[in-house]
Amino acid sequence: MDKGRLEAFSDGVLAIILTIMVLELKVPHGDGWNVLLPQWPVFLSYVLSFIYVGIYWNNHHHFLHASAKVNGAVLWANLHLLFWLSLMPVTTGWMGENHFARLPVAVYGFVLLMCGIAWQPFQRSLIAANGGRESLLAQAVGSDWKGWVAVAMYLGGILVAFVAPWVSCVLYATVAAIWFIPDRRIESRIKQ
Repeated sequence: MDKGRLEAFSDGVLAIILTIMVLELKVPHGDGWNVLLPQWPVFLSYVLSFIYVGIYWNNHHHFLHASAKVNGAVLWANLHLLFWLSLMPVTTGWMGENHFARLPVAVYGFVLLMCGIAWQPFQRSLIAANGGRESLLAQAVGSDWKGWVAVAMYLGGILVAFVAPWVSCVLYATVAAIWFIPDRRIESRIKQ
């Protein structure tokens, strides 16, 4: 199957996710700094989630660029990933509106964890559809240490959220920082 429809559909879903998140930001009533201060948790959670959606979009783009085709397994794995990403606006808003309270931070971490877990079948099915272990994509991915570190940090963040939610947020932000720079392994393999 041609990968163009998958790319277009996924880009549309991710654009809608970002749109929903930004629409959740409320316009402050007033013109002083004092009206902005109560909004900082909402804005901070938005920034973190925007970065996460951007990371997934960027890596999704790179993976599809390094692939020649998709199949039914890839389509379903992609939908699984998009399902968990589509929950980002709800958990982002809940966490920000409740000033990073314990349960919202843990649920936010759970959604991040499920996005990270959902990436694995997407990645594996795309590799399988494009030549398996010998494919350009498989060689570029390698051991995927960043993916496994992210899952471990999400689990830690979920557990810590019930004691120290700010530590959880630091863990989530650290994972985002690890993934912020696009995976150069794929770009370098494509250029060869």
